[in-house]
Amino acid sequence: MEYGNERRTGHCATTAAPIPAAAGPRRMRSLDRAEALRLLGSVSLGRVVFTRHALPAVRPVNHVLDGEDVLVRVHDGGALAALAVPADADGVVVAYEADEIDPVTHLGWSVVVTGYARSVGDRAEAARLGARLLPWVGLDMPHVVRIQPDLVTGYVLERDPADAG
Repeated sequence: MEYGNERRTGHCATTAAPIPAAAGPRRMRSLDRAEALRLLGSVSLGRVVFTRHALPAVRPVNHVLDGEDVLVRVHDGGALAALAVPADADGVVVAYEADEIDPVTHLGWSVVVTGYARSVGDRAEAARLGARLLPWVGLDMPHVVRIQPDLVTGYVLERDPADAG
């Protein structure tokens, strides 16, 4: 049974999102590597995708770019601590995703970087990079992790130029 924007399912009521305004026909356009990384660098929040207990896991984190590399900070004992492998190790395969998509028009972009995560081993470099990457939570985050992208994909959801209206 529905009441306005409230929908009852089972024993709990949920609030349905309002129906978005029509944006007209859209198209998805691929981005080249440089443009995808430029967009990734324009935001500070993303999601790191990694394996935990042999299952996929996702955590929101803040980031900065250092050249093409994505930098995040992690704390000891958390799920992401497994990413803080020594800089001379093989690294941990991860994906990193960030986007900026308008919730009303559904227009915007999404970028995914896939590569290896390793700790920044040099203390001076870790301190320099860590100063650019302030944690959003009140935890000691002693590790700066560098994700070196092997694969960068990006897409823009935009109005179809063929739509005159």
